[in-house]
Formats: sequence, C-alpha cells, structure tokens
Amino acid sequence: MSRDLVLEHITYVNGRTLLDDVCVTFPAGRVTALSGPSGSGKTTLLSIAGGLLEPTSGTAALAGQEMWTGSGDPLPEVAFVLQVYGLVPILSARENVSIALRARGIAPADADEAAEAALARFGIADLGERQVEELSGGQMQRVACARGFVVGAEVLLADEPTSELDEGNRGVVLAELREEAARGAVVVVATHDPAVVEACDLHIALDEGRVVR
Repeated sequence: MSRDLVLEHITYVNGRTLLDDVCVTFPAGRVTALSGPSGSGKTTLLSIAGGLLEPTSGTAALAGQEMWTGSGDPLPEVAFVLQVYGLVPILSARENVSIALRARGIAPADADEAAEAALARFGIADLGERQVEELSGGQMQRVACARGFVVGAEVLLADEPTSELDEGNRGVVLAELREEAARGAVVVVATHDPAVVEACDLHIALDEGRVVR
C-alpha cells in the first residue's frame, strides 16, 4: 500500500479563506517543495498535512489514516521543523533534540546519544551543551532540524528550514532532507528560496490559498 500523504479538497477558513479546495499528494521517497508568497497558505497547509489543524473541509490522510486526530497533536509518524524553531530556551541544544525521542519512549541515555549524532549531521555537535538562548538564529535553525530529523519519522514537514542559513549550511540541510526521503519518508519543504525549490524532486506552488502549479 502506498504511504503517500494525500490531501483532498482541503479548505480552511479562519475569518477569511486561507486554503481553497487544495488537492495535493506528497509522495513517499521524494522531497517536495511548497512555495508561494507570504500569506499564500504554505504554513497552514503544512499544519493540516501534519495534523496540527483541522481543515474546515476535506481530508488529509497517510495511507488512508486521517492526520487529524481530534486533539491537534500530530501522529507519532509525523515530525515538524518549525519556522519559529519551537525550541525550549532553558534547555541545552542536545536536550532539545533528546526530548523529542524521550517523548516517544526512548531511554534517556539512548536519546542523548542519538541527539549527539543528529547534531553532528548538521555540523553543530560542539554546541550540544549550549543553551538555546546562547545560539545564533542559524544555529537554532540547525538544532530545530536535528530535532525534527532525529525521530526518523515517516512524514517530515519543514517550514522554511534554511531561511537563516548560509549557502554551505543550506546545502547540508538539503542533503539531509534527501537522506530522509531516500529511506522512504514523505518530505515536504515550505520555502521562499528558488535554490531550495530547484534542489527538490517536486514543486507545488500556492497563491492566495490555491495551487497554481
């Protein structure tokens, strides 16, 4: 059975219509770019795709399993890299990554070890002891990537994961996104960056809540 993430006739209204009858498939094993100007609905679509938001109408499902569980908590199969990082300021970089595994029932020592390896993937293994508030924007973004990637989720949804990064580190993140897709994950990247779009396998563009390509 296909493990694609399928969104059918998604409409989302919150004061105004943010998404208007969007039908898209995010295939497993591919990196899909989701582009569009600010306010086009990218973050809203990612939130619905990952089960954080309930659509006003339509369905989002992974191999037939509804993404919306009724609580706003994503399924265990889903991991996010959020534009606002979503990191806990009072924790260290390593603890912020480790906590994602501990929440899934991984033993603390194993979670810490995996967190170290995840930070190393993004070239920040030396920052594990640093508190988040001591990090630069680009460093925080890479910690957020490490936390999203560490769980080996079936669906990885990244909202502007390279916006604070220089070209070299952008390349690292793109390579790691490709690694996640290579193991069979659904990988979706919301981005404004044409270079990121170019590096992805597929491209879906939104404008004013509608798919325009």
